[in-house]
Amino acid sequence: MTNKSVGAQKIKIPYGKQSISADDISAVVNVLESNFLTQGPVTPEFEDQVAKYCQSDYAIATCNATAALHIACRSLDIKEKDIVWTSPNSFVASANCAIYCGATIDFVDIDPNDYNISIRALKNKLEFAKSRKQLPKAIIVVHFAGFSCDMESIYQLSQIYGFHIIEDASHAIGAEYQDSKVGSCQYSDMTIFSFHPVKIITSAEGGMVLTNQRSLYQKLLLLRNSGITKDPALMTKEPDGNWYYQQIELGYNYRLTDLHAALGLSQLKQLDHFIDLRRNIAEYYFKKLSHTEIQLPDIKVQAKSSWHLFVIRLNNLDIRNHVYNDLQLQGVGVQVHYIPIYQQPYYQQFNFNHTDYPNCEKYYQTCLSLPIYPELKQAQQDFVIDIITQSLAS
Repeated sequence: MTNKSVGAQKIKIPYGKQSISADDISAVVNVLESNFLTQGPVTPEFEDQVAKYCQSDYAIATCNATAALHIACRSLDIKEKDIVWTSPNSFVASANCAIYCGATIDFVDIDPNDYNISIRALKNKLEFAKSRKQLPKAIIVVHFAGFSCDMESIYQLSQIYGFHIIEDASHAIGAEYQDSKVGSCQYSDMTIFSFHPVKIITSAEGGMVLTNQRSLYQKLLLLRNSGITKDPALMTKEPDGNWYYQQIELGYNYRLTDLHAALGLSQLKQLDHFIDLRRNIAEYYFKKLSHTEIQLPDIKVQAKSSWHLFVIRLNNLDIRNHVYNDLQLQGVGVQVHYIPIYQQPYYQQFNFNHTDYPNCEKYYQTCLSLPIYPELKQAQQDFVIDIITQSLAS
């Protein structure tokens, strides 16, 4: 087997894509024809409906999930000399958000079965960090591929070691943990969602922070809206008039437009249907690949995945690369999720020791994300499966 370069190839079957209906288009057009393209009534409605779906008290929409992660860290007053831990098996935003705040980032190795933060590794790292008086102020847990982390265990550790919890659920809107929706914040301070086009639902670009804590909600609103308030109760003096506002915090222009919110709100109505379709696709992969040498996703009893990704594991790097190249040559846009964050050139300045993350290292050498999105047809799955089978036999 050779790790040949496949070159540019037109992708016929991507690993993920949006599903846009006529109702979605009408919802966006309605906003275009209204008086408000942004800062109108649609974004608050989108926030309210997501909060209601997840059974959380508050939701704050943002221009993307990276912005949501950033203000989540800021709302916890994460700053220079603070320490934040996250999973190395994620998009770089899960770590970047802490660095934006001046904090020190570190990683916890992943579980070899579900690829989320390993509870055993977390316990060991916390015990060691306590002995060195270097405990994290917050841990950003990542619900990889749509599978919830073991949130109850992480929450119990937070009560012992005193850290905050942010759930990066960019992959996991609609997923469940212990019969509650991810986003209920039962075991966390905040939950983050992403509405990028390859996610479960999309607003083109967009994100959201959910919380049950009013104090955090008020901070998040300020941070999203340039630190500006029109609430007299928060001002330093009596307002000069109804038009008056004050900047009382250094915030950001991280608002979501009503155009984006209209698409997200329309998509939200289809969320459960999209997840049913994704689960059917996942079940078909299990059926067709269960008798091969491929390692399939591990199903947890306490968690129901939203199936953002369907990740298989091959035996080694050469086999993974061989299968990847064969699929790409046939126009199947498989992907690798993820390159460990600590391997990125920017992060090498922090001198992470790769041997501290043996599970993540092995996972990266062998993982492959297969196509999964609502409009994927069974015939297309069969095409993907046939290429994989032939590639493994060659």
